[in-house]
Amino acid sequence: MSQKVLLKAKEVNIILHRLACQLIEKHNDFSNTVLIGLQPRGIFLANRLAKILTDDYQIKNIPLGHLDITFYRDDFRRGDKTLEANTTDIHFLVENKNVVFIDDVLYTGRSIRAALTAIQSFGRPNEVELLTLIDRRFSRHLPIQPNYRGRQVDVINEERVIVHWKENEGEDAVYLIEK
Repeated sequence: MSQKVLLKAKEVNIILHRLACQLIEKHNDFSNTVLIGLQPRGIFLANRLAKILTDDYQIKNIPLGHLDITFYRDDFRRGDKTLEANTTDIHFLVENKNVVFIDDVLYTGRSIRAALTAIQSFGRPNEVELLTLIDRRFSRHLPIQPNYRGRQVDVINEERVIVHWKENEGEDAVYLIEK
């Protein structure tokens, strides 16, 4: 198994600031917009973006939530390995709000399909957008595309893209793992 570095910490930081600026361009003061990080890995990106928006761009009171999609997945109970549920942490309604789903890697699109179903428990959004750090372009099973993407990566199905976050793995980096 070989490993290739796609992004180092400095490049990740530049991309995060670019994504934050794109969100500001579209949503201005975030008065009608909520950020939803998808569990488990999207929450690191969502938390980091919310911190950048607050600290570096002085956007205040950004509603930020974490959504667990485990029981909404179409592969739940299909594999030998039991999926472990995470915590949903959304303390606001999304009724008539602009929702931005945030995930680290967009692969088949199935997680986003599950998130679209799961978010309905919190109201009917006005609009739903998708922000992803890495877009695996040629791997889609569903017609889902990101509105905001950090980097587009062309990989074959046997390869994996792994995102490391400083808060979890001790470094900011993106790796391509070949089996």
